[in-house]
Amino acid sequence: MSIIHKHARLSCLFGLGTALLFGLQSGCAVGPDYQPPKISAPAQWTSPLNGGETNSPVSLAQWWQSFNDTNLDLFMLTAIQSNLTLKVAEAHVREARAERDVASGSLWPSIGSSASYSRNRYGANQFPPLTGFGIPLDYNLYTAGFDAAWELDIFGGTRRAVEAANAEIGAAGYGQRDVLVSLLAEVARNYIGARAYQQRLAITRQNIRVQQQILDLTSNRFQNGLSGELDVQQAVALLTTTEADVPSLETGFDQSVHHLAVLLGQQPGALLDEISAEKPIPLTPPTVPIGLPSDLLRRRPDVQSAERVVAAATARIGVAKADLFPKFSLTGMAGLQSVSANNWFDYASRY
Repeated sequence: MSIIHKHARLSCLFGLGTALLFGLQSGCAVGPDYQPPKISAPAQWTSPLNGGETNSPVSLAQWWQSFNDTNLDLFMLTAIQSNLTLKVAEAHVREARAERDVASGSLWPSIGSSASYSRNRYGANQFPPLTGFGIPLDYNLYTAGFDAAWELDIFGGTRRAVEAANAEIGAAGYGQRDVLVSLLAEVARNYIGARAYQQRLAITRQNIRVQQQILDLTSNRFQNGLSGELDVQQAVALLTTTEADVPSLETGFDQSVHHLAVLLGQQPGALLDEISAEKPIPLTPPTVPIGLPSDLLRRRPDVQSAERVVAAATARIGVAKADLFPKFSLTGMAGLQSVSANNWFDYASRY
């Protein structure tokens, strides 16, 4: 009966000790608790909405489809899949997640293992009495074991580090979205700019043809004495000025196409043949839902990323404060050790 009581008492003490350890692990963490900032923004826009703008909720998933341009839709999807800057931002998110896993790993015990073999010899004059009892000076030593260590997060330094890592994941995610928003806007701007240069070139070339006809007519009238030389010079100057606009418009078109190709992760001239076919400028959507000022502030990824950075910095204060307090660790090791391989796995070889 006494043995049973002893086992029960030991089990009770072990249970209390385990509960105490976990209670200490989940105790209060030092440092300030992060409080999200309160956003104060007007409920309505101060300026009147004209041209189809509405306060309706914004659809950010595929906003470019409201332009009804198949080429623009294709370029947007290609940019999302192939843009190199966006891939870097995605890699930053994966990096932040890996760092969070590293930080959270400190909450658990660390276990290591080792195995070794050594051939040893004592000097005959090191322990002279041993030689008289027939103890060999040469011997083998086989060792195998494992060790474990667990640093108790009593003051919450590790938990604050995990909290900061989670906030940094959010900041990286919003940073990726910031890159995505800017990327899609640049793709749309350059594509619409390229189509606009095409239309301006078409109009300019049409004006050149008309002005050339006017110059021919004016020259004919001058030769027949029906008009003065001044009219001819004015027609020549007007034609020359219009022709001078063509190189700058062609350069603007090429630059827009080159920028668009780079945004799509391609060589600068890769899209010239594809976009050289003249097409109209995408039409302005009939309605543009812009949402409320408060919604715009909350959905801006740069603002959301900055808020997560502040949250991470607040948690880092707790990490620094926890370093001011003592650290408590549980450590242990166990294994087998023998001078002979025959009895290495015997129960008596334990340590």
